[in-house]
Amino acid sequence: MHSAANKLADFAARDRVNSARETQTPAAKVAATRHSSGRLIFRHGLALGSVAAATALGLFAERCNLHESIFTIYLLAVALTSWYAGAWPAVTAFAVGELAFDYFFTPPLYSLSVTRQDIAYFPVFTLFSGLLIWFGVVRRRVEGALRQSRDVLKAEVEQRRGLNVELAKRSDELQATNKELEAFAYSVSHDLRAPVRHIAGFTELLQKHSDAVLDDKSRHHIRMILDAANRMGSLVDDLLAFSRIGRAEPQKTTIHLEQLVKDAIGEIAPDTQSRKIIWRIGALPICYGDPSLLRLVFSNLVSNALKFTRNRPQAEIEINSLNHTPDEVVVFVKDNGVGFDMKYKDKLFGVFQRLHSQEAFEGTGIGLATVQRIVQGHGGRVWAEASVNNGATFYVVLPKAGKVNA
Repeated sequence: MHSAANKLADFAARDRVNSARETQTPAAKVAATRHSSGRLIFRHGLALGSVAAATALGLFAERCNLHESIFTIYLLAVALTSWYAGAWPAVTAFAVGELAFDYFFTPPLYSLSVTRQDIAYFPVFTLFSGLLIWFGVVRRRVEGALRQSRDVLKAEVEQRRGLNVELAKRSDELQATNKELEAFAYSVSHDLRAPVRHIAGFTELLQKHSDAVLDDKSRHHIRMILDAANRMGSLVDDLLAFSRIGRAEPQKTTIHLEQLVKDAIGEIAPDTQSRKIIWRIGALPICYGDPSLLRLVFSNLVSNALKFTRNRPQAEIEINSLNHTPDEVVVFVKDNGVGFDMKYKDKLFGVFQRLHSQEAFEGTGIGLATVQRIVQGHGGRVWAEASVNNGATFYVVLPKAGKVNA
């Protein structure tokens, strides 16, 4: 089908050329014919002029007793004609030059008769003239190919320049759209906080003042309303925090990750006092970033590890680093929790994406999206590896200290 399409395109192009030729006015046809004839006359005129100049120089050389240089002068005339006028004018220069050389410079002089002395010159003159004409033809072909390549390259450069302009325009539009979406999310989440709090507050008042006259089913309904309102409040708060991350300018500095991770664990420690947890914290490197944002990253990762190891008799959480590069550090958070199926890994860092039910593990589905946004804002990467019931490992790549994010 591709070849057929190319043939159809070629036919269409030929039809356009033919129709353009047919639609030319008589005046345009006459002008084109005159232009072509003028070029032909000029090229062959150049050939005859070169031979005439070579003859004049040859006669001057003859007077100066430089007879041996005359042969070279005629070859030079053929070479110049081939270089500037092309192959057929060069053939004309060769034929006329051979006749002029025989007429003016080989005995008997001023005669076109061929003698044995002439036979020694003609094959050599023919051979060298043929080589010069061939070199001229090859040069013109190479120049034509170079011009065509230059035109193609110029067209590609113009096309890529246009694509770059279009890409920059699309990028600006995308950035503007993202800013609008972030502003919208911020506005919506901010405006939703008051109504959700009103729902929760008035429901609590209703529960407090009407508990005595309500039956069990009504009390259950009120508890469901409160739970839904509280979950909606948490969701709005998380969404508001998520939108603020994209709007705030990070304040980057050198960070000792080991101390930052210990501080993050210390904030969560009161909620884990009744659990058996084995912490394995290795020597963590120094990186470059915003301390408050990176603390939020590791607080979310550690909270996730604690949440998904809740059903284990003994939780094991490891935080360490590995495989540093000259410009980056790699830190991982590993747990022995419930894990997840790797076929859902693309959904892991999406907003409101959850791989476990709300009944099994609470959450809003924004924590890991927040982690990804912060890490990418630092010029880093984040990914996870896991298997069902065998725990999960989250990897975070961050720039080293002193490596400013471009």
